Order: sequence, then structure tokens, then C-alpha cells
Amino acid sequence: MTTDSTIALVTGANKGLGLETARRLGELGWTVYVGARDAARGEEAAAKLAAGGADARFVALDVTDDASVDAAVAQIGADAGRLDVLVNNAGITGGAHAPLDTRAEDFAACYDVNVLGPVRVTHACLPLLRASSHPRVVMVSSGMGSITLTNERDRVESTLVSLVYPSSKTALNMITTMYAKALPDWKVNAADPGYTATDLNGHRGHKTVEQGAESIVALATLGPDGPTGGFFGDQGPLPW
Repeated sequence: MTTDSTIALVTGANKGLGLETARRLGELGWTVYVGARDAARGEEAAAKLAAGGADARFVALDVTDDASVDAAVAQIGADAGRLDVLVNNAGITGGAHAPLDTRAEDFAACYDVNVLGPVRVTHACLPLLRASSHPRVVMVSSGMGSITLTNERDRVESTLVSLVYPSSKTALNMITTMYAKALPDWKVNAADPGYTATDLNGHRGHKTVEQGAESIVALATLGPDGPTGGFFGDQGPLPW
């Protein structure tokens, strides 16, 4: 069944930035699919948003599993017939190994979620996004993926010296620019939430999830004249 509402899918939406993004988009009157690997947590999150008045619908989605992704896309297609906004939010740190202690195998899990996950989900969603009159794709990246910012001594990004997580976000940034080139009529951008207090960093971040979601929501709600192929924080464009 098609709907006139804007249709959005947020991955990893059962908590943290994903949940806050879903909440904010729901407040706009959008239909928001709450993607989550854990069914109980995902259903709880969707119910919480629905209790607040949002049209929030849980969809089982493990971004590392092709069958799970395909089933989620099929569900959205059957329900809504299209997808207007995809927010690739799901992400993990991949551990905290020091660079000299990092082995090749330490990259596998993090890259599967942070790099291959967005590609897996985006590719599967292409037919539904093509059915939209104004498709938008938001990759939730990090300032840790910016080679420039991680080399500026006055930035918090320069204080973490690690091989796995930062490089996964650098790869995601490049993927973003390449999708933007391949889909010039779409809006495909990367968002940096900043150092936000979430489970990902043990809630050590200095920004709230409300503040961290600002850049994500801004890119998800871009108009037809908005930018594409860029990297943005809540204060504007960021260097790659």
C-alpha cells in the first residue's frame, strides 16, 4: 500500500543516534521504519515512538546479513511501495586495539557493519529509492573518518589513535562521494554527529543524542536544491 507520507528507513534505530533520528523524523509526520537486529529492542523502540504519536514501524534488519536486508526491503516495499530517505546509521567500534597490536582479522567485524553494511543496505534499497521523487541517502560517518580533522591537534579526533574504526569511516566517506557521483539526481551525503554520548563510546561524548542527531536530520530533510556528495557536521561542511 502506497502512502503520501515521506517514507524513511533508519538502520540501528533501537537506541542512541538512530532512535533519536527516527524520533525526529517521526515528529515531522513521516513514516519511519525502525531497523534493528534485535527484535525485542526494535519493537520496543518502535512502540515508544508510536506512543509519542509517530508512525513508527519496526523492521527486522541485520546489516551484515543479505537475507535479513532483503526481507526488510521486501517488507517496506509491500507496505509503502517506495523509500524516500535511507539513513545508514548502524555502526560499531570494532574494539580498541592499539595500532601495533592490531591484526588483519581485527578489521572484519567493524568493516562488515560500518562499510559493507551501508553498501549492502543501499544496494538492496535502490529500487525503492528510485520509486521516490526525491531520494536521499545519509551515511552516518564520523569526524574520526576525516584525515584532515584527525591531524589537527586541537580537535578531539586527533586524540584517538586506532586503525580499525577511523579507517572504516574514511572508507564510508569515499563510498558516499562515489554514490553521489553515480546518482547525480539524488542527495547522498555523510553526516558527522560529533562526539556524542552513546553506547558506542561508553557515553563519554560531550554532546547529547539530540545534538548529535542534528546533522543527520538536516541531511535527511534536504530539499531538491540541497547539496550532495558532501560531509557535514551540525555547523556545516567538514573537510575530508
